[in-house]
Amino acid sequence: MDDRERRWMQLMQAALAGDQPSYERLLREIAPAIRSVVERRLRQMGAPTGESEDVVQETLLAVHLKRHTWRPSDPLGPWLRTIARNKLVDHLRRRGRRAEVPVEDFADLLAAPEERPSTEADDVERHLALLPDKQRSVIRSIAVEGASVGETAERMRMTPGAVRVALHRAFASLSARLKADE
Repeated sequence: MDDRERRWMQLMQAALAGDQPSYERLLREIAPAIRSVVERRLRQMGAPTGESEDVVQETLLAVHLKRHTWRPSDPLGPWLRTIARNKLVDHLRRRGRRAEVPVEDFADLLAAPEERPSTEADDVERHLALLPDKQRSVIRSIAVEGASVGETAERMRMTPGAVRVALHRAFASLSARLKADE
């Protein structure tokens, strides 16, 4: 196990224990690695690499929503590779193209070169500011603070179904805005 894998595992363990700065650092570190792999795979498959950011964002969202499924005794890399591969396949299928991407093709995820620090947090805040208040509150609660749908519903005095609808609409709106920004 290399140093980066150990660091990512430590950051994820701290994040699962409630350490928000560790979680933010982890997301900042894994995003460039995921982006590099996704861009390369899209190029290899003849798909536009400009679509990579959608796949990266979907992967990061899935990491966030499924982080409780990662077992601290297991390396983080294979878990991340599986999520990234699944999101890439989903993306390619939505484009109307059948794709089978072997997990082994993502083996270099951990060896991706370091990239410049990103301003993704600033981008997220800018996009969230454009959402209606209720959608912004729901997405911030679930996707940023890590609350469950039930906790968010209770806190915002909404039904869990209404929270899911608001979350879905917020993601749809953000997706449309991101595509318009391209």
